[in-house]
Amino acid sequence: MKKKEYKAINLIGIFAAIVAVMLAAVSVLVIYVDPFFHYHAPVKGFPYVVDNQLSQNPGMARNMTYDSCIIGSSMTVNFHTDDFNELMGLNTLKLSYSGAYPRDDKNILDIVFEEGTLARQNSDVKAVFIGLDMPTMTAATDEIKYPLPMYLYDKNPVNDVKYLWNKDVLLEYILRPMIQKNPSNMSEIYASWWTEEYYNIDWVMQGYEVPEPVADKMDENLLIPQTRENLEQNILPFIKENPDTTFYIFFPPYSILYWNNVLVENHLDATMNQYQFAASELLAYDNVRLFYFQNMKDVVTDLDNYADYTHYKPDINRYMTECFANGEHEITSSSQFADELQKMRDIIDAFDFRELFDRYS
Repeated sequence: MKKKEYKAINLIGIFAAIVAVMLAAVSVLVIYVDPFFHYHAPVKGFPYVVDNQLSQNPGMARNMTYDSCIIGSSMTVNFHTDDFNELMGLNTLKLSYSGAYPRDDKNILDIVFEEGTLARQNSDVKAVFIGLDMPTMTAATDEIKYPLPMYLYDKNPVNDVKYLWNKDVLLEYILRPMIQKNPSNMSEIYASWWTEEYYNIDWVMQGYEVPEPVADKMDENLLIPQTRENLEQNILPFIKENPDTTFYIFFPPYSILYWNNVLVENHLDATMNQYQFAASELLAYDNVRLFYFQNMKDVVTDLDNYADYTHYKPDINRYMTECFANGEHEITSSSQFADELQKMRDIIDAFDFRELFDRYS
């Protein structure tokens, strides 16, 4: 073999060795810092940035220390976990997924209740707080909002290379935080981007679009079968299998404009029946505490409390936490819930939608 060939082979070998060393070094750095908490709890003193629900929730659920958690859609992102500590003495972890479907809730609860979770050492989960969005309960039982990075959810070490050799992980979640030294406040992670000035009626009405009217009234039982399927496959198994955990399940206080959509799309009776059915199913379990916030008239009819037709001020999240602690707005029976739904109907019937739309036409 000629000298040039030997030289080429040596250069290739040297290059391969350098690449291997670099990849090994990056792997060690990612494993040590572990910005997605895939292997261990946070390293003390590192300024972690937590802003990626899909990638960081599973590691937090497995490796952080907590005795309760918040599950649900963007209706839950503005809770402050410090409030749960102050009002209920709970060390609460926020595990929200914006736009969550019931299967998204199941996917993260599978990890929360996974045996051998390291940080909790398989200790009891005292409470789970779930924001239940009834419009999503008609989704397919296996439907998720966004594709998941499954290498962070499964236990296959081989596909961890997608995490260990990930440019964004290295640059955005290790090097940038090291430079900026501006860690996330864990009590407020995932909070919505809207600041105080966005919560006003002008902003809401500017972005609101009335749906296309539907002439035929929806059958009042149409929503029940799929709602039943989602409860039975994605929610109720955790309630049944964890009788020592209290499940605080609540219906978020959408604005009156949400109910205008329901009216225009001609499914008010079907939607009310769906709520009644879900409540009756959930109230069958002693470890469920159910809360209904949608008929708070002064809140839901005042669009200055909202940034769009469903998303409410963080102050309302604080108020709901107070209710979890003191029992206000709690539902204890199906008959009581029927009364609360009637109050919601009364609010809808009394609201002057025409005056509102004339003002913003």
